[in-house]
Amino acid sequence: MKSEVTGGARRNFVAAEAMIDSAVLTVAHELKAPLSLVRQLALSLELEEDMAGVQRVGDQIVATSERALRQVSDLLKVARLEDALFELEPVNPRAVCDDVVSELWHLFAFNRRELRIDYRNRRHLVVANRQLLYSVVYNFCLNAMNYGGEELPSEVMITDRKDGKIRVAVRDYGPAVPTKIWREIKDGFVNRPLEIAMRPGSSGMGLYIAARFANYMQAEFGLIRHRDGTSFYIDLPVSRQLSLI
Repeated sequence: MKSEVTGGARRNFVAAEAMIDSAVLTVAHELKAPLSLVRQLALSLELEEDMAGVQRVGDQIVATSERALRQVSDLLKVARLEDALFELEPVNPRAVCDDVVSELWHLFAFNRRELRIDYRNRRHLVVANRQLLYSVVYNFCLNAMNYGGEELPSEVMITDRKDGKIRVAVRDYGPAVPTKIWREIKDGFVNRPLEIAMRPGSSGMGLYIAARFANYMQAEFGLIRHRDGTSFYIDLPVSRQLSLI
């Protein structure tokens, strides 16, 4: 009996170690990518023949660094969620989405992508933390940028739900999300950064961050698989209070 218990505990320990190793590898890979790009861009400065080219490369270096710093900042926030430092209050999701789209518009344009908005909600306030909600929408949009084009724009949508909640979603036109990952997200078991092999441009760490922030805000994180893409969403409780945000 003792050996069976010991054997079971060891199997659980090995499984936990494997999960941690996988998560560490995913995080390392995603943090390595922007650092490698910054290095490549810095080396390319010597090849630029005019100040306009130097300025363009410099802008890319700054933008790439800022995105990497934001990702690290979000990971630090995940580590501090248990400290309850992020107050929930009435937030206007349209204002949050507008700010995200405004920040990412130039990045989408540079990559020849388009980002549109479609707001259909009649109830305008949700219970959320503005910083965390901003990060969720930001990560959804960054994922969507990798899939689409000038004629297949990504969309930021806000709609009222029949269950009384407000849904904020970002629609892309990428490859289908594998069933295993879909079920893991659907069942709310996103407890580590996900690696989605069929969507190499997706940020598994970004989706993990979004899932953790959604859980903290007592919201539901999920996705809808379309025949020509995916919508990642967060369903937020409606606030009946007034807000100046």
